[in-house]
Amino acid sequence: MPLALLALAIGAFGIGTTEFVIMGLLPEVAGDFGVSIPTAGFLVTGYALGVVLGAPLMTVLGTKVSRKRMLMLLMGLFIVGNLLSAVAPAFAVMLIGRVVASLAHGAFFGIGSVVAADLVAPDKKAGAIAMMFTGLTVANVVGVPLGTFVGQSVGWRVTFGIVAALGLVGLAGIAKLVPDMPKQQGVRLRHELAAFKNAQVLLAMAMTVLGFGGVFAAITYIAPMMTHVADFADGSVTWLLVLFGLGMVGGNLVGGKYADRALMPMLYVSLGALAVVLALFTVTAQNKILAAVTIALIGALGFATVPPLQKRVLDQAHGAPTLASAVNIGAFNLGNALSAWLGGLVIGAGFGYTSPNWVGAALAAAALLLAFLSAALERRDRASTSAVVTGTTPAEQRAVVHH
Repeated sequence: MPLALLALAIGAFGIGTTEFVIMGLLPEVAGDFGVSIPTAGFLVTGYALGVVLGAPLMTVLGTKVSRKRMLMLLMGLFIVGNLLSAVAPAFAVMLIGRVVASLAHGAFFGIGSVVAADLVAPDKKAGAIAMMFTGLTVANVVGVPLGTFVGQSVGWRVTFGIVAALGLVGLAGIAKLVPDMPKQQGVRLRHELAAFKNAQVLLAMAMTVLGFGGVFAAITYIAPMMTHVADFADGSVTWLLVLFGLGMVGGNLVGGKYADRALMPMLYVSLGALAVVLALFTVTAQNKILAAVTIALIGALGFATVPPLQKRVLDQAHGAPTLASAVNIGAFNLGNALSAWLGGLVIGAGFGYTSPNWVGAALAAAALLLAFLSAALERRDRASTSAVVTGTTPAEQRAVVHH
């Protein structure tokens, strides 16, 4: 794999750290600014919404420059946002800093996916995408726990200062290692938007929303589930999330490897197994050991879907993949927000702390059904194309086979 992928992975590591580390530092941030925990939670919501809106916005703005330069500009925006958060004199200023940093998120992963795929041979594209996303998964194993520890020990502002420094390292790596790929000639915004007329692109994005939404339906409420149901101590939640992160790393690499060999079968297996494991979590959550194993499996199966889904979008939006790729990153965050809301609804309705697992299982199962539908439509389109080439209609072909 080219060294340029390392630079992209470092940028992804910084972005993944800043996205999730705030969850462990909400009490400290709320205390310093004198706001409630729910109010401080807007730092999470604001970031997620910034990703959803920023992904298409920043990608459209970047159509006028080369992909390398756009990646560098996005890392610069990420650095500014985290520095603003680190020195924020008021809560509103920190919220602005979080939104500024989030604007780089979707476009970085979207454009980075296209660049990563272009750096390698056609049969290694999903593996290259997975390599970049390894930075995001490793952030949940190393960056987030370490950032939380630093923030709780010496202050949350130091954590965001360190994240900004990571952004500088990523920026330098991209400048040095990523080749200067010229802007694609003849590609205009209308070409990029045309990808959204493709039903397969929309189906892949819907699978992203539902599939990864299934993961976050359970993980969003992992703390109360583990402390009230599995009877873990409060301090155990940190290492349980590390297990989740380790599962993400493994699943991401496996998903990238096998998606290059058999993309749709990889999706069938990962989404089907995810639905089953999430459903079983309502039972395994009652036992500490089984709960820990299940959390790791959810991370692995959930992230095993990321490289194939991202590659699916790139394949189906061929010729103008950049905007579709970036919007698909926003789809992950949309799934996170949707599933967290649905999980909160069922808990609020009195179904208990394990009830979000059923929501997650239903979402993953719905994503699996969409995968089957996508494959069926693809087979139909291939049959129609073949019929046009041979000069017979699909109905005539079926009649010949029948007789």
